[in-house]
Amino acid sequence: MKNAIATLLAAALTATGSLASTPSAAASAPEGLHVERFASPNPGSVNTYLIQAPQGLILVDTLRTLTDARNALARVQDTGQPIVAILLTHSHPDHVGGAGVFHDAFPWAPIYASTSTAKAMREDKRGFYDLQRSLPDADYPDQLTYPNRTFKPGTSVKIGGLTLQTADFIEGESDAAIVYYEARSRSLFTGDLVGNRVTPALLEGHTCGWLVHLDRISTRFAGARRLYPGHGGPGTPGRLITAQRAYLKDFRALVKPTVRAASKGGSRVTATERRSIIARMNRAYPNHPSVASLPTMMEENVKAVAAELRTTKPAELPAACR
Repeated sequence: MKNAIATLLAAALTATGSLASTPSAAASAPEGLHVERFASPNPGSVNTYLIQAPQGLILVDTLRTLTDARNALARVQDTGQPIVAILLTHSHPDHVGGAGVFHDAFPWAPIYASTSTAKAMREDKRGFYDLQRSLPDADYPDQLTYPNRTFKPGTSVKIGGLTLQTADFIEGESDAAIVYYEARSRSLFTGDLVGNRVTPALLEGHTCGWLVHLDRISTRFAGARRLYPGHGGPGTPGRLITAQRAYLKDFRALVKPTVRAASKGGSRVTATERRSIIARMNRAYPNHPSVASLPTMMEENVKAVAAELRTTKPAELPAACR
């Protein structure tokens, strides 16, 4: 079962094509922090951000494919400014695949990640990277470029003349994730813990943990004014977090009755029930492109959430998941 989930997630995190979007002035944060966003094409569009720091550019996440990273690097080189640091939010293949491209161009720039994210990358217990490489036209590096500067969760890191606060989130959207917060501009970089008008991948089956994390983010970074998600455009934290929470809760609410013993298929979600869940989510959330290129991602999302809810004990659920 774990190998099957790993295969599906690796496929879901694959996309083809080159960088499609251009930097947008709308990505700039309050208080003068300038941030440029690059997004790979759909399906499976993923973001990387360039933060203008006093000493150069700070890169947040490195895109999925080598081609995407090279296109983004060309834009960096057009600025005439160096990358002084690379930050990784989590270990999923679509956020770390291009690290080597940027590291080769700026070998002195440290690659930062939390200790848990660095560990997840090196161990790759789900086998995501080898599976990614095995897919047709994967355009993925034969060898990952790993973080060479790690930090403990909750610490502040001083990079390029900026100070960024960090917080770690385990077993939510991904096995390990970190967010970065620049307090002066109140800018929050959340990776895939928050998306903007996209259909998320729920394949790891930790939607309850994810909901708990969203509450923690709202409390821990209550002063944030601008949120930069892993997929979709930046926006106000309250709106984006509320929308992400609603999507997860709505999905769970639709799946929950289908895994009850008294349901038509018992604890097994029937094909009719699965189609109904997908249709209702698509009606409720129209024009939400997938974060992945897997055509059957919604079907796999239903399976993963059903498996999660089958093992859930209602009395033990955190308030965020009820």
